[in-house]
Amino acid sequence: MSGLADTLARLAAIDTCALSDALDKLGLAGQVTGLRRESGAGRVAGVAVTVKLGTGDPPPGPPTHLGCNAIEAADANTIIVVEQRTGVEAGCWGGLLTRGAIHAGVRAVVADGPVRDIDEARELGFAVFTNRLTCLTARARVVEKATNVPVEIGTVTVHPGDLIVADGSAVIVIRPEDADAVLTAAEGIVAREAAMIAEIARGTRMGAVLGGNYEHMLQKD
Repeated sequence: MSGLADTLARLAAIDTCALSDALDKLGLAGQVTGLRRESGAGRVAGVAVTVKLGTGDPPPGPPTHLGCNAIEAADANTIIVVEQRTGVEAGCWGGLLTRGAIHAGVRAVVADGPVRDIDEARELGFAVFTNRLTCLTARARVVEKATNVPVEIGTVTVHPGDLIVADGSAVIVIRPEDADAVLTAAEGIVAREAAMIAEIARGTRMGAVLGGNYEHMLQKD
């Protein structure tokens, strides 16, 4: 397994709550809550290709439908991350884009902003994480300002190439240079929680299982 493939496989094996705890332990930010999994199933891990939407005129050059540049820049490791925080009720992702993304091998879309055609994404089993749904088109409402630039989702800035993990609890953003440290911390937390689960199964008193060791688990080493 290549380095990136191994990293993504290890991340996909860890739930976002454990990854969040690892970020806390290391004093790092990267937790995004409120972006619900509206379609697809399971946990996804991938590499961010970003899209920033806004109002007004699009950048100079040939007109391009929003999201197309991201799909064309994607590969089989990609999670597309979209910022649509204009306050305008307008879809930042839709059914045709979902079909194009599936064809390109995209793993998921994470959107801070309204998504439309969600039933189509559900029927196709494509993972979409978002905070809002809509029926309203982007046409004449919002435009793509740039692809593969820093974008804001929740309280976190996502840079192109950041590592993204998303499941039913949250979306986690990890800078590539922090991946090894986050994985080491998260896998240690998972191992300690597995030992606690075994204690619960043996009938150990809950106060003993969730005692001082658990309360101090996130202290920096």
